[in-house]
Amino acid sequence: MHHRLHLLAFSVAFGLAGCTSVPVAKTNAPTQPALTAQTLNSGGVMPAEQARLHFDHAELHFTINPAGQSLDASATLSFTAKAATDVLLLDLDRNLPISAIELDGQPLAASAWSNPDGRLRIALPTPLVSGGKVRATVHYGGKPHVAKNAPWDGGFVWSHTADGQPWIASAVEGEGCDLFWPCIDQPQGEPDLVDTWVTVPKSLAAPGNGVLVGITEEGDQHTYHWRAKHPNTYAISINVGPFDELKADYKSRYGNTIPMQFWYLRGHEAQAKELFAGFPKMLDFFEQQIGPYPFGDEKMGVVETPHMGMEHQTLNAYGNNYRLDGYGYDRLLQHEFAHEWFGNQMTNADWDDMWLHESFGTYMQPLYSQYLNGDMDYFSWLHGLRLMLRDHRPIVSGSSKTEEQVYDETAGPGQDIYNKGALMLHTLRQLIGDKDFFDSIRQLVYGRPDPKPGNFSPLYASTDDYVAIVDKVTGRKLDWFFDVYLRDAALPRLDEQRDGDTLKLRWVTEHGKPFPLPVEVQVGDTVHRLPMSDGSGQLQVPTGSLLIIDPHSKLLRDMPHIEKYQQWMKQQHEQQRRKTTTK
Repeated sequence: MHHRLHLLAFSVAFGLAGCTSVPVAKTNAPTQPALTAQTLNSGGVMPAEQARLHFDHAELHFTINPAGQSLDASATLSFTAKAATDVLLLDLDRNLPISAIELDGQPLAASAWSNPDGRLRIALPTPLVSGGKVRATVHYGGKPHVAKNAPWDGGFVWSHTADGQPWIASAVEGEGCDLFWPCIDQPQGEPDLVDTWVTVPKSLAAPGNGVLVGITEEGDQHTYHWRAKHPNTYAISINVGPFDELKADYKSRYGNTIPMQFWYLRGHEAQAKELFAGFPKMLDFFEQQIGPYPFGDEKMGVVETPHMGMEHQTLNAYGNNYRLDGYGYDRLLQHEFAHEWFGNQMTNADWDDMWLHESFGTYMQPLYSQYLNGDMDYFSWLHGLRLMLRDHRPIVSGSSKTEEQVYDETAGPGQDIYNKGALMLHTLRQLIGDKDFFDSIRQLVYGRPDPKPGNFSPLYASTDDYVAIVDKVTGRKLDWFFDVYLRDAALPRLDEQRDGDTLKLRWVTEHGKPFPLPVEVQVGDTVHRLPMSDGSGQLQVPTGSLLIIDPHSKLLRDMPHIEKYQQWMKQQHEQQRRKTTTK
């Protein structure tokens, strides 16, 4: 993901700091034109002109020039008007000059369109009525924005392998699809269908999103044609390199067969085969716990990339260098694969709801650890996440946000949309039980309780949608739970008082909100459950008795010892920084 994402969190928490991707000679980002604020941002309030359009089809043609680090492109975009409109408003980086635009096959005068700041405005010669259709072809090209540090600061990565062959990838989640194709750079800007043609030298392959329609040859080049249904806007990707391919079929518990494909760099065959051998187990876990793989009629695809990783629909980017960490699987690959459900099948309605992608995507690692190896690995994962909480800003603000505003560690929730959200889901699971917990996830992801291949389509969801689903599935009113964990910045604190042999417990929340979360207390050998229905409870604890509050670690709450550790770590980093700067 973007520049402030889980990959960094993984590095810090699990001792991977300073690790890079597969060691190759990298191309440094050259001096390049600055991106406008419009192009840098993704999401926010959707302009009315874009809200009037339904995006039917994108036909994207790219000819990649590795030596020149450039592309020659055209995009034919088909829309149906949801309301009358006289303009097409699209997003495209102004640093990719447009040479011509056609509407329904007719050339458009240059005066009919403008793109001063990355928002491409095309005046329609004849206004569209509601239900009317239009097809625009945009011819453009040049040097796409080069990522300074993909995938955190996004764009194109022009790299090469150890033997000097081009190795190219795009990663644009933070800045959005407009870095290399004219799109509606909003979570809700997904086209129904995307056809992508990528032309590259014959010595290179160009794996893509969806299904391979065919490969055509012309001279010393060949063109890969891919087709994907309902792809997430930032999940369209370009990948080019001297890849070899591993292929196998997965027989799903739902009766369908899913093609598995892994494009890896030549020379990495042994590691690639080992990684590929884990694909069926990951599929089985997700299909068992959540439901059918959403793109089973396309593929489960992975491509090795010169950056760490990204959830590109049906073609996840993988650059974790096949590293091991003692958990028995590749955490990065598993996280990105989780996004096929939480991100690509179910897409957040607004960036403010991004926790629906990241909290669930992150919780899948401890869950998978439990599935593979039991409770020790599960709780080890959760503890690692717990040490990283920041609690500076609420996870959900309640207003439309850009990607940058959400991922910003100072002004937004940042990493908490991963780690705090995942820990909240752990607590929710303990509160409502496994059946209701997984039923609620199934409803969120598929929009129905009985998903089977072919009976669901990709959908959008908001925070309120999920809260309503949990209420419906459990038959309870649990908005108080989400109000405190998602809409307050501070964690709830469990205040403990002793009065003789009486232990008094009381939940304290940042804004005094009610929080009737039950608490388990172990006294001696007995575990008591306090309902805390008014936010407080008490229990007799004879002097000298063994006392453990929340003995099975069910509750996400403020913990003084963790705060103390975080302060200490901060001081260590500061001392280290001072030493470095004074050398």
